[in-house]
Parts: sequence; structure tokens; C-alpha cells
Amino acid sequence: MNQLTPYAAFFMRLAVGGVFLHHGLMKYHTGIAGVAGFLHSVGVPFATIGAVILIVVETIGALCVLLGIFTRIWAVCMAIEMLVAILAVQVPRGGNFELEGLLFAGAITLFALGDGPLSIAVKLKHGS
Repeated sequence: MNQLTPYAAFFMRLAVGGVFLHHGLMKYHTGIAGVAGFLHSVGVPFATIGAVILIVVETIGALCVLLGIFTRIWAVCMAIEMLVAILAVQVPRGGNFELEGLLFAGAITLFALGDGPLSIAVKLKHGS
């Protein structure tokens, strides 16, 4: 470990949480019906439920990750979402999945690292 190691989770939270939040806000503005329509068009079952889950993970989950609250739980949700996006959407369509792959790796990294020292969760635990 070096002096910067404790900050790795912080920078990963900013990167992964920021990208997820951006995409989540786009989905939020598209609306549940619009997102469900896309999911249905690519063959995802229960598209409306899926749309709600995507919007929640990519907005509320992303905000929690950015702040460092329940990072590991949200990171698992994000990793599962990216795995589904790769296997159910990108691969069958012959699409590139560089972004999804990076976000999957980032989410797995956040699961391993947790909130990190620069997080709201640590502040709440220590009462500072």
C-alpha cells in the first residue's frame, strides 16, 4: 500500500457513481414508459419493472455511491445491471460493450473497496 491507497475508493466512487447518475438522469427524464419500451424492444421480460429498477439503481444508487453510503450494496446492483446489459443487450446485438465492461469492473472494485475513508458513512459511524 502507498499513501494514496485510501483514496482509491473515493475516486472510483466518483467515476462509477458519476457515470451511473448521468445515465440514470437521462432515463428519469425519458420516463418509465420510454425506458420500458426500449427494454421491451430488446427482449427484456417484465420491462416496466426493469425500467423502475434501472432508474432507481442509476439515480438513487448512484447518489449513494457518490456519497459513500451503502456502497457495497449498490455496487452489487450496478454490477448485476452491467452484466445483464452486456449479456442481454450488447452481445446479442453485436454491440460494443466497453462502457458496460468498465462500469462492471468499477462496480466490482467498489464492492471490494467499500465506502472508503472519504465517505458520508464513515463520518456517520464516527459521529463527526
